[in-house]
Amino acid sequence: MMKPKSTVSKSNNLPLRDLALLAAAVGGIVAVYLIASQLTYGIGFPLDDSWIHQTYARNLAQRGEWAFRSGILSAGSTSPLWSALLALGFLIQLSPYLWAYVLGALALFALAVVCERAARELISTYRPRFPWVGIFIAFEWHFAWAAVSGMETLLHGLIATTVLVLLMTNSPRYLSLGLLTGLAVWVRPDGLTLLAPVLLTVLLAGQGLRARFIDLTRYLIGFGVLFGFYLFFNLAVGGTPMPNTFYAKQAEYIAWQHLPIFTRLRDMLLQLLVGPSLVLIPGVIAWAVKSVRLKLWGSLAALLWSAGYFILYISRLPVYQHGRYIMPAMPIFFLFGLLAFAEFDAGKLFARYHWVAQFVWRASIAMLALAFVFLGAQSYARDVAVIESEMVVTAKWVAAHLPPEALIAAHDIGALGYFDQHELIDLAGLISPEVIPFIRDEPRLASYLNQRGAGYLIAFPDFYPLLTENRKIIFVTNSAITLTFNQRNMAVYLWKTP
Repeated sequence: MMKPKSTVSKSNNLPLRDLALLAAAVGGIVAVYLIASQLTYGIGFPLDDSWIHQTYARNLAQRGEWAFRSGILSAGSTSPLWSALLALGFLIQLSPYLWAYVLGALALFALAVVCERAARELISTYRPRFPWVGIFIAFEWHFAWAAVSGMETLLHGLIATTVLVLLMTNSPRYLSLGLLTGLAVWVRPDGLTLLAPVLLTVLLAGQGLRARFIDLTRYLIGFGVLFGFYLFFNLAVGGTPMPNTFYAKQAEYIAWQHLPIFTRLRDMLLQLLVGPSLVLIPGVIAWAVKSVRLKLWGSLAALLWSAGYFILYISRLPVYQHGRYIMPAMPIFFLFGLLAFAEFDAGKLFARYHWVAQFVWRASIAMLALAFVFLGAQSYARDVAVIESEMVVTAKWVAAHLPPEALIAAHDIGALGYFDQHELIDLAGLISPEVIPFIRDEPRLASYLNQRGAGYLIAFPDFYPLLTENRKIIFVTNSAITLTFNQRNMAVYLWKTP
């Protein structure tokens, strides 16, 4: 099969001026988000899961052990690589906050550079005075939120986007692609999905059976080395080939999997298209058409991967917290639209009226991007405020007031793991995998807590209505921020009378 003619430009290196502009954009957006957080409640993280990574990272740095609770090996971290990177912050005394923000900002900057370079490689007419593709990525509110979330989300998106861009630009470096795919699995288990677009590209774009075999062998060697170590690591610390979270999350959200598919699809689209990305949909369609017409196998593989990634997640997990589970697929999806618009911008589709269309889409993207800088920052600040005023406040109270020998059952263990040292029963199954088979069965959970001799239960009452019913409350956060969302506050319940 003949390899499709490449539309790649050879002059794709970014000048120092453009790199500086991208760095300034990333620094500016991170500063806006952190200032908004400080003014709303305080500096923190928008997810309790962020504290899980910080706990593993601290134990790794200070004790040299992979554990949530000191001395007990566990596979409760979804992202071993991210937790290991965070551990460096404890070694240089920049954790928990500053180092996590630095890593997130670096990932956002690298993602903006990858997308800007991709546009210059794939669109020969795209040579702007202002690197607007990269600036769009830096300002996109989902990515800015992820950059200061303390989570691995953006790092996973960066690796996935890099792999797919290499496919789109007809890169022959299949050993490197294999290593990147293996690295992606160390960031999140769903990095395995990158196997599909690479193998599809090898099959469709390879020149002859021998060339396909060589490319495939190189790719699988690169992937197999890192993936083999990953399996061994999880088996050693948790006894299963995947982290506990891989099994626990699917069991916890079994009810979501039974919702009508159109309900789940609607929820995903609401998260995906809130913001300037809505204006990119015509461009995504145009790039898909072009990829089919010109047989751009790498682009087609990337398109299919992004669509498959969205479908995979809405079939298994809820699209909540601004769609954080689907965020890793957003950069490549948005890039398709940006590429089409970059091509359209240099064309003359509407003849002498083309400037009108140019003005409309430029203004739409610019206004929406600017508006969501502030709307996204407000959303991030509220998310941080909820976690800080609920989970962190509760964890610090527990550490100061409950007896050292108390056995505590809780669903949200991140802040508890970091700020408190009591023995925990994890109702979400991350460090207590034995609860996964009955993770949402409250009567069985109650029996299990009685069997284990739990003394206290920490939970949002609306999440566990049966477990918390008629239980004595010994502490409640009284966070006004949570009440504004029409939700009840987290509370500490007496489970067993002393």
